[in-house]
Amino acid sequence: QVHLVESGGGLVQAGGSLRLSCAASGRTFVGSYTMGWFRQAPGKEREFVAAIRAPGSRTYYADSVKGRFTISRDNAKNTVYLQMNSLKPEDTAVYYCNAIESVATMSPSGSWGQGTQVTVSS
Repeated sequence: QVHLVESGGGLVQAGGSLRLSCAASGRTFVGSYTMGWFRQAPGKEREFVAAIRAPGSRTYYADSVKGRFTISRDNAKNTVYLQMNSLKPEDTAVYYCNAIESVATMSPSGSWGQGTQVTVSS
């Protein structure tokens, strides 16, 4: 069974940057599945943020983060990253990674990890 662990969150001022990591353990996983980042803000439903397709490396982004966030992966490290630049207070949320079942719906396919908190102050 694959276990996903998110890290890299923290408190940052508006306009700042953070890099999130999602490490998969258990077996080679990140390079074999389309992987995505999601986030959940207080009082809101979890929403799609970004995805990177496998095989290949086509990327997808929510309109709210396009041009500011970049998703990537390192197959050798079995890790997916989310580089977040020009952060805004509305980016404040708990960020989660997951495998994606279908790029048509961006529906997650596995169980959720503990997530990593990102807080952007104004």
